[in-house]
Amino acid sequence: MSDPAPLVLLAAGGTGGHLFPAESLAVALSKHGLTVDLATDERATRYGMSFPARATHIIPSATVRGRDPISLARTAALLSLGTMKAWSLLGRLRPAAVVGFGGYPTVPPLLAAAWRSIPTVLHEQNGIMGRANRFLAPRVTAIATGFREIRGASPALTAKMSFTGNPVRPQVIAAAVAPYATADAGALRLVVFGGSQGAMIMSRVVPAAIERLDAALRSRLHIVQQARAEDLDRVRATYARLEVAAETAAFFPDLPARIAAAHLIVSRSGASTVAELAAIGRPAILVPLPHALDQDQLANAGILEQAGGAIRIDQAAFTPERLAAEIAALYGDPSRLATMAAKAKSAGTIDAADRLADLVIKTAGT
Repeated sequence: MSDPAPLVLLAAGGTGGHLFPAESLAVALSKHGLTVDLATDERATRYGMSFPARATHIIPSATVRGRDPISLARTAALLSLGTMKAWSLLGRLRPAAVVGFGGYPTVPPLLAAAWRSIPTVLHEQNGIMGRANRFLAPRVTAIATGFREIRGASPALTAKMSFTGNPVRPQVIAAAVAPYATADAGALRLVVFGGSQGAMIMSRVVPAAIERLDAALRSRLHIVQQARAEDLDRVRATYARLEVAAETAAFFPDLPARIAAAHLIVSRSGASTVAELAAIGRPAILVPLPHALDQDQLANAGILEQAGGAIRIDQAAFTPERLAAEIAALYGDPSRLATMAAKAKSAGTIDAADRLADLVIKTAGT
């Protein structure tokens, strides 16, 4: 009887921004004949996603949201409970390595793995290291980075870092094959989204901006917009009144294909979003989440803006008037859009999942 395939445990919080790159790594590791399990929090069950793992383990966790003693004590208690459960889980599974994708839900599995002397890899998706990763970084074996430079990293941490890029989903790799279609005739395709959970600001600003556009430009638009469930009726009513062709939904399972068909994207700038825009190669107007504790979205958007593939607008300046002016200027200059698409593509790392898989295998010694 042959020995069972080595097991790699992936630890990722239950939102698309963490689960999507973990999914990509799972696919890449399986190609090497490794078995993959997922450790996540209860949020992952809400999306009903089919993660390519042998088994999914729910580990209690919490994010630091308040600084008052009660909130901090509750968070510490949940993280302690999660770490004890992760310690027990690792004792049963005996994985060859544990890989974390950032956020507080990765703290219990990676901390327990470090205490058990199991090889660990931490993937930092953003251009600046988040607080949970800063806590874990000194304790892990290796650090993979989504961007070539991580702002503020110490020399000791930099010595453990390897650039892999941010893994993108198989859907994204398939969509990246499609060339950019120049926006000089016919329909002008605009895709709007705010991350895996939507964004209220997009529902408030984008329809109002479209209303301010010239009627001739509006008549050529075809809009795909993700919106929160509570905003859908209002967004749809506005586009219907303006007689603008629009598809709206709380979630688009085929979003990568829709991005590939677009001439312009308006979105937040989470690490996975920026990685997918770069991999597919599409111009974007990026609006970083303003209240993020580590300002990671601001750093991410700045990297794509510096490459020439995006325009960054801080949320305070993200008004219907400003957005309407940017959309009109971009659609009025198809060659500029095409150039931005090419520059965005140049910043992408389409083989990031394979590069990360190689690092995991090397770290695990398998």
